[in-house]
Amino acid sequence: MKYFLLLGGITLSTIGLTYIVIYLNLLIMGYNIIDYLKYIFTNIESLLFFIGYVMIILYLRKENK
Repeated sequence: MKYFLLLGGITLSTIGLTYIVIYLNLLIMGYNIIDYLKYIFTNIESLLFFIGYVMIILYLRKENK
């Protein structure tokens, strides 16, 4: 169970961060930083990064106990 948190968290974080970097092209197309952040926080692919990050934190907290 605890290794699922780590591997799943790393996988989701990698996928989400990839989409966040890809969506940086929106800034080149004329969007400003506020529009970019709104898009990142409303897009499910980008939210995978934050979900994965929470899973990794939970794994690290379980490891200490």
